[in-house]
Amino acid sequence: MNRGSLVVVGTGIRTTGQLTIESIAWMRVADKLLYLVADPVAEESIHQLNPGRTESLYQFYSEGKQRLDSYNEMVEHILACVRSGMKTCVAFYGHPGVFVYPSHKAIRQARKEGYNAKMLPGISAEDCLFADLGIDPSTFGCQTYEATDFMVSSRNIDPSSSVILWQIGVVGDWTYKRNGFDLSALPLLLERLYRYYPSDHRVYIYEAAMYIDHPPTIKRLPLHKIRDVLLTASSTLYIPPSKVPPVDYTTWARLGKLTRNVPSDSLSNTRPRRELKSKTK
Repeated sequence: MNRGSLVVVGTGIRTTGQLTIESIAWMRVADKLLYLVADPVAEESIHQLNPGRTESLYQFYSEGKQRLDSYNEMVEHILACVRSGMKTCVAFYGHPGVFVYPSHKAIRQARKEGYNAKMLPGISAEDCLFADLGIDPSTFGCQTYEATDFMVSSRNIDPSSSVILWQIGVVGDWTYKRNGFDLSALPLLLERLYRYYPSDHRVYIYEAAMYIDHPPTIKRLPLHKIRDVLLTASSTLYIPPSKVPPVDYTTWARLGKLTRNVPSDSLSNTRPRRELKSKTK
């Protein structure tokens, strides 16, 4: 087995409070600590954990450059460190496996070449969203899509379930830009959503808080008003259910016969469904 190795960690959204003890330990012992984070506080924290051995992957971005090209260059740089025999740790903003193409590709390639490679979990924007909006994804179910992928793919939404659309602030734009993305494709996204929801359905634009003393950004507004809001690369669209899911009464009856512990009242009168009815009025 080659001596070089790879551990990919997540810094969480608020690095100073959400970086796990396990991730900190790996970052400290790394021969090379690479990172890609979203704020200077996180960057300074990383430098303090392993002085003299840190390097930012931000160098691979450039204005107007295809993001995928930047990601592939990051992967090659990560693998070059591993191949040189270094115990390599890479820290990505949030959860290292959520919307982080380079982490998955680097791990797959490192393993293919015979190196030890693994990923440690971190706190993602979705985790923060559930906490800040008071949402339990198990109540109605939850569908999650990247906004551009949803827009260009033949996907169907179940409007009786929650929906999360990521990266609506960069929808339709595959390049890197420092000062805002081209959102001319946003009307196309709304056009798709109008197939499932009325234009006045209330939705949320959400951005997780990056600092302990800053609140998250939460804007509740009608769906059609999204185009009037300033969106950033961190903006996430959360769409609550708009209707009550239909009941499979045949299975409901069979379940009652099998378990004999199904509540005697109708499924349509259970608490989550009553909540949904009140929210969608």
